Amino acid sequence: MNETSDFAQAWAIADKLADAARVETLKYFRTATLETQSKKAAFDPVTVADKNAEAAMRAILAEARPDDGILGEEHGAVEGTSGLTWVLDPIDGTRGFISGSPTWGVLIALSDENGPLLGLIDQPYISERFWGGPGRAETKGPLGTSPLKTKGTTSLAQATLFSTYPEIGTQDERVAFERVAAEVQLTRFGCDCYAYAMLAAGHIDLVIEAGLQPYDIQAPIAVVQAAGGMVTDWQGRPAHNGGTAIAAATPELHAAALGLLA
Repeated sequence: MNETSDFAQAWAIADKLADAARVETLKYFRTATLETQSKKAAFDPVTVADKNAEAAMRAILAEARPDDGILGEEHGAVEGTSGLTWVLDPIDGTRGFISGSPTWGVLIALSDENGPLLGLIDQPYISERFWGGPGRAETKGPLGTSPLKTKGTTSLAQATLFSTYPEIGTQDERVAFERVAAEVQLTRFGCDCYAYAMLAAGHIDLVIEAGLQPYDIQAPIAVVQAAGGMVTDWQGRPAHNGGTAIAAATPELHAAALGLLA
């Protein structure tokens, strides 16, 4: 994908996917009829909203982009022939979703073998959408449309750090995370993908996570990087295949946190 027209078409499809996922997720959000199952022995919730939202997005791609691959959380991988793959998480933050919290989101990325080319984070209930890719870093919500730009924070002592779970990753990963948390101004937990959106929008400074899958991180990578931030794994390598991730507002802040993690 190098042509402006190629990206314009891809963005139009991404918005169409997000619109379809909004319809399916909002059918069930904050309803008494929502049933929750667990995908593992340890509580790992999935709902009909997750499954239906991904199915709706896949139906659109089957018609509009049949040559592209698909990697989704609920319905697995489909190989394509174009060299491009749509990476879908129909509800990132299902625990928040079933709890009535509006901090979950729909994640959509279009990637090649090197990682995401563009990404979209959508919060259906709040009607907020965040776009990130070549030449595009913007958000649209109840207060209108505005550009995305990360903060200029360079010091850990002035930084706000988010992670989804206090019990991040393995014991060793938790210890490494605590080294960073001990140096920042404020540490908060929760928000799932919404934390990356807040980083891109300039409200927080760091997101550090472990135990990620590709569909958890590829759209956030594209959005954060388009807004001027940095995203790598905890060794400073590309993070698009999952595992660990550190997203930072500035290169200086990234380097400071990475030194403590490693």
